[in-house]
Amino acid sequence: MTPRPNLTHIAKALGVSVATVSNALSGKGRVSEEMARVIRDKAKELGYIPSLAGRALSTGRSHVLGLVLADIGHPLFPQFAQAIEHAASTAGYGVLIGDSRGDIQAQTRAINRLVERGADGIVVVPRHGTRIADIGHPIAVIDSPSTPGNTVSADHWNGGAQIGAHLSSLDHRSIAIIGLHPDSNVQNDRVGGIKSALPEEAHVELLWIDELEDKHGPGCELGLLPFVEKGVTAFAAVSDLHALRAVTELQRRGVSIPGDVSVTGFDDLIWAGVIAPTLTTVRMNMARIAEIAVADLIRQVEGAPAQSDGQGVPMQLIIRQSSGPAPSGPAGNRSGGGPRPATNKTNGPILENTTREGSDQTC
Repeated sequence: MTPRPNLTHIAKALGVSVATVSNALSGKGRVSEEMARVIRDKAKELGYIPSLAGRALSTGRSHVLGLVLADIGHPLFPQFAQAIEHAASTAGYGVLIGDSRGDIQAQTRAINRLVERGADGIVVVPRHGTRIADIGHPIAVIDSPSTPGNTVSADHWNGGAQIGAHLSSLDHRSIAIIGLHPDSNVQNDRVGGIKSALPEEAHVELLWIDELEDKHGPGCELGLLPFVEKGVTAFAAVSDLHALRAVTELQRRGVSIPGDVSVTGFDDLIWAGVIAPTLTTVRMNMARIAEIAVADLIRQVEGAPAQSDGQGVPMQLIIRQSSGPAPSGPAGNRSGGGPRPATNKTNGPILENTTREGSDQTC
């Protein structure tokens, strides 16, 4: 196997010292611009790749960041990983990923492993209901603005308020909110935001899937039909996955969406714009969240203090087919309607074309 080109190979090829090559490639020392250009060209010609291990020894930094995700099996978190990797790469850093798989002990082990492997700093998307303690190492937390120690996140309360205001504008006054974990700050913020934007006379019921599955087993029916029969006209899920589960169960029971009831989600997962009906949801600006988290982490690596108060990045309401005006009359004997037009305000809701061909999602 041909050895990987190093500084010595470049120096011998040009008849200069290794120190001259090192200074030229690092931008340090007294090397003329013309010589530096010649050295860079020769390094490129030979396929020279800087040694991160060597640079770490000289600088004390690995230029690698760690990322610990709550559950990489959830379709939301690969999008987080991609956004963090892009922001880190743009800043000149690589990324190592750890997965807590929803387990507190696994989360701690993943953080410790990344520290042991030399990560300069770590971004953590924590398991619900957990707080990340001071680990004596640069860290950025992406959870919820209401979480102590949060660095940056989507403004989940604001996203919930947009959903609540949207359903209220469509005259829904009896609404069931579907969540998963009652101990999740993110989900509680979303629930609180939805409630805050509904009129006082609105009747709201809350279903926690974890509690239902504790009683009836994993994957049990949510029991949504009785809610429809007693007058609920909208189901607001705090995750697109829960919204899909609701849509599937309701359609299986012969309930029309949005003719009989509306269903909304959260997160705008990749399939939200291609299922039938396409799903009204709220989209988070992952690229901006990742930029802020990585920038704060790098500031800490360079010796600055961590951000003292976490930022909340606004979310974007995406109006699709699954939400329409509140119907009148018993379920099964209602006429549905399309969503109301979106506003043209900055950061206002987006009304997507409701045909498959017009969706902004790609396969």
